[in-house]
Amino acid sequence: MTDSDDFLAWVRTALHDAELALHNGDAGPRRAIWSRNEPVSVLGAWRNAFGQRELDDLFSSLAQQFSECTSYEFELLAYDVQGDMAYTAGLEHTSASVDGVPRSYVLRATQIYRREDGQWKVAHRHGDTVGR
Repeated sequence: MTDSDDFLAWVRTALHDAELALHNGDAGPRRAIWSRNEPVSVLGAWRNAFGQRELDDLFSSLAQQFSECTSYEFELLAYDVQGDMAYTAGLEHTSASVDGVPRSYVLRATQIYRREDGQWKVAHRHGDTVGR
């Protein structure tokens, strides 16, 4: 299996499952795939975070807002792997309850990853709504 194949398999399993869990109110799997090494950052559709403490607060807050995810799909548009760094760019199609209200929306999401101790970890995320 090539580095690219290994990375795509991780995106389609661990990353997908972590996002699905977050949208069902569980931040644990998302936190598990994020780097514990600085720097880490999120330029989010709803809120930004810089550093471990703000990241933990953000993920906890998002998990409290989301529930009842009926659909999550990551439409991968572009990606690359170069050594121990990688990125993805795509569209996240989500249907879930936000603060108890059912919603469907699409986010543009770009993420940067680092391979740490042989495992892929997210180091940065930028997400915004389509149509801005």
